[in-house]
Amino acid sequence: MAADLSQIVKAYDVRGVVPDQWDEPLAELFGAAFVQVTNADAIVTGHDMRPSSPRLSRAFARGAAARGAAVTEIGLCSTDQLYFASGQFGLPGAMFTASHNPAQYNGIKMCRSGAAPVGQDTGLGEIRALVEQWSDAGAPPAPAATTGTITQRDTLTDYAAYLLSLVDLASMRPLKVVVDAGNGMGGHTVPTVFAGLRVDLIPMYFELDGTFPNHEANPLDPKNIVDLQAKVRETGADLGLAFDGDADRCFVVDERGGGISPSAITALVAARELARNGGKGTVIHNLITSWSVPEVVRENGGTPVRTRVGHSFIKAEMAETGAIFGGEHSAHYYFRDFWNADTGMLAALHVLAALGGQDGTLSELVAQYDRYTGSGEINSTVDDQTGRLAAVKSAYEGREGVTIDELDGLTIASADWWFNLRPSNTEPLLRLNVEARDEPTMCQVRDEALALIRA
Repeated sequence: MAADLSQIVKAYDVRGVVPDQWDEPLAELFGAAFVQVTNADAIVTGHDMRPSSPRLSRAFARGAAARGAAVTEIGLCSTDQLYFASGQFGLPGAMFTASHNPAQYNGIKMCRSGAAPVGQDTGLGEIRALVEQWSDAGAPPAPAATTGTITQRDTLTDYAAYLLSLVDLASMRPLKVVVDAGNGMGGHTVPTVFAGLRVDLIPMYFELDGTFPNHEANPLDPKNIVDLQAKVRETGADLGLAFDGDADRCFVVDERGGGISPSAITALVAARELARNGGKGTVIHNLITSWSVPEVVRENGGTPVRTRVGHSFIKAEMAETGAIFGGEHSAHYYFRDFWNADTGMLAALHVLAALGGQDGTLSELVAQYDRYTGSGEINSTVDDQTGRLAAVKSAYEGREGVTIDELDGLTIASADWWFNLRPSNTEPLLRLNVEARDEPTMCQVRDEALALIRA
């Protein structure tokens, strides 16, 4: 196909509808370009459970091998399992997944050796340019003198053992845990990771099915955790866990079926990681996580560092500061001891260890980490993002006790509340997040901001 890559090459990955926007011949070119840009003589690949994933992954491997690279295929895996393989083998990697997108989509998340991200400024732009060049010319790149080999290797048990080595679960009391895998890769990884734990596991939607017959595999959307919440209440479970399609994100539900904010999980895991590191270390959080996060980090001896939203910024900041942990409002959790990569499974194990190491309920445990009232993310469709941002800024400028910063969009704060307003990169939207010390204040600030945005 003549490639229009502007539609499928995003800031951090490749993603589009198969076969309308991309197909196997294009995947083969991506494999060749990946090897050329990373200058790799060996790579590792993996894929999720989508119907198109095995074929696209194999095509990518053929393209890489034609350029002389030895390809290790780890087959069905979660995205963090691919990061594990990249880190453990010291190889660049490519994961075939479209995360929580609908079934007709697929994509590639690429990384350099040691799970270092490949984004628009770190190689993805060059990869795109090469694929476009070869595609437009209708001629593939010249093959290498020696074709690389393609071999298979299973990494699931090694991945599980490595994660379990990073969390002390020995003294955990028995817990009843409901896990909703959403027919995604959590159904593949959870049974092996949880196998030796004192966990009464109640599985939901563990059958690998890339058509997502039960609900979208996106636990951040409240409608997709309704089944999990009901099952937790019905079974009297201690907690519930929901994974997204490629199982790199994890969302947590307490014993009453209440969703726990990823900010509270970030704070809880930060406290535990700081304890593991003698009460010292830097913790990264993006600017729309709760005030609770930097407070808890400081209380536990750590140094909080605030970044822009987006995993490339978090990972870059972690590498630069040597941070031990990082968390985002979107339920991505990053660990120094996991090559600065994100793994929802490791965050889930920390929650199990924290809950199982004491006698109280999860809602009681997380209360100390969930101190404020948030609005969640509210999207507004606007014709002129820049104009609306300027109007909001001018409405608050000069108000007593109000500070304004523009690290990522517009953050306006006072002693009792803050809000951040960010433009979407891909849609004509402004995204609003508000937090305050109490519900009435949050509602008042939210409504005033929305009135300005939607004026």
